[in-house]
Amino acid sequence: MAKIDRLFQYLVSSGGSDLHLSEGAPPKVRVHGGVSVIPEEAILDGEDFKELLSEICEPDPFAQYLECGDLDFAYEMDEQSRFRCNYMKQQNGLAAVFRLIPTEIASIEDLNLPLVIKEFGHMRSGLVLVTGPTGSGKSTSLAALIDYINSNFNRHIITIEEPIEFVHSSKSSIITQREVPIQTPEFSDGLRACLREDADIVLVGEMRDLETISLALTAAETGLLVSEPCTPTTHEKRLTVSLTFSLPISNHRFGQCWQLRSVVSSLSFSVSASTNQVELL
Repeated sequence: MAKIDRLFQYLVSSGGSDLHLSEGAPPKVRVHGGVSVIPEEAILDGEDFKELLSEICEPDPFAQYLECGDLDFAYEMDEQSRFRCNYMKQQNGLAAVFRLIPTEIASIEDLNLPLVIKEFGHMRSGLVLVTGPTGSGKSTSLAALIDYINSNFNRHIITIEEPIEFVHSSKSSIITQREVPIQTPEFSDGLRACLREDADIVLVGEMRDLETISLALTAAETGLLVSEPCTPTTHEKRLTVSLTFSLPISNHRFGQCWQLRSVVSSLSFSVSASTNQVELL
């Protein structure tokens, strides 16, 4: 058992969502929205802390982290406990935040999402954007939608994530999960490849550059259903699911503006999880 597992076990047993480790401070957990110190834990410091972090990470990515200062990956402690790991550097040295990922995927009904979201499973093309502030359930909602499609339709679903969060097993559909940078170098590489992989649905973990955005639009135009979680920059505090979406003009050259216009010109609607209302756009 890795040394850090006892901290993960405390997180799980306390019903927490996140574990915070930072050099020069004791371990802390977020439980029901508040952050508190784990009792009777020493301050994290020096080589012991570095070893604690390196034990659950592959050598090459950890060396890259020490050089560049950031790293994202997933760690599975056991069959019931999986974590999204973010390593960073901060003023006092090394630091990390771990988010507990449920291993059992909740259904649309379990999450009390509007049942009209199931209509996305019937769509053969388009762009689905799930937006909301951090912690609002974007990834959980998308996982529920993917699981619904996986259980009820005969499709090929490809996910491109950094890291893979919810692990899906093939049911009625075929599930192919690819992690950046392990199975594909970048999101854009994975998206470009999916156009040749007989995909019906592509889940993209992030659209972080113009090339990825353009490829996602191309995929949506050519008959793929593309979905992605996104944290809005406005003061919108609800979780919203949209068939199509618009992006800041600053992110586009003129050609991409027209490409975007062609995608969003079809009828679209959004579903508010906070009000259970369907809105025509």
